[in-house]
Amino acid sequence: MKDKIKKILLESIQVKEKLIQNYTEKILEITEAIIDSLKKGGKVILFGNGGSAADSQHIAAELIGRFKKDRQALPAIALTTDTSILTSLANDYGYETIFEKQIEGLAKKEDIVIAISTSGKAKNVIRAIDKAKKMGIKTISFTGKGGGELTKITDISLVVPSNSTARIQEAHITVGHIICEIIEDTFCNDKK
Repeated sequence: MKDKIKKILLESIQVKEKLIQNYTEKILEITEAIIDSLKKGGKVILFGNGGSAADSQHIAAELIGRFKKDRQALPAIALTTDTSILTSLANDYGYETIFEKQIEGLAKKEDIVIAISTSGKAKNVIRAIDKAKKMGIKTISFTGKGGGELTKITDISLVVPSNSTARIQEAHITVGHIICEIIEDTFCNDKK
């Protein structure tokens, strides 16, 4: 079992080393786009399925609350949290619409939309990005496994270099934390 634990930790480290070597500019580009949106009065809108839904909620919570410093709340919302909306849309229109309809009703041009999908193939996520694009909203995706369709249609895409869902999700939340820390440093009045 110790060998298994070491193997898993090494796999996670290797993915993150690849992020350091090849993706720091991409992470900076994403961070700057989010900061630009927030400075223009926009909000961060995040969504995904399963573990990616949890990551969406996690990142939104870090922005609304705090990451490391006490500061003013930053506007962020995860489209995965309102069960009445999710279940009514899934029931009335189909599961593929659950994020698309929320984008239509809640998003505005100044916002930034972040789709999280380990495969980049989730139909409901792709439809929401298509809707955001039609509304003229800047889009970002966090994917893995080559990026799928999602990476082709978003303005900025971070494709984690892994085919393992677990390693991709670990990298997504690591990148999310990096972004939150830089955003917080940018907007925090407490320069300790």
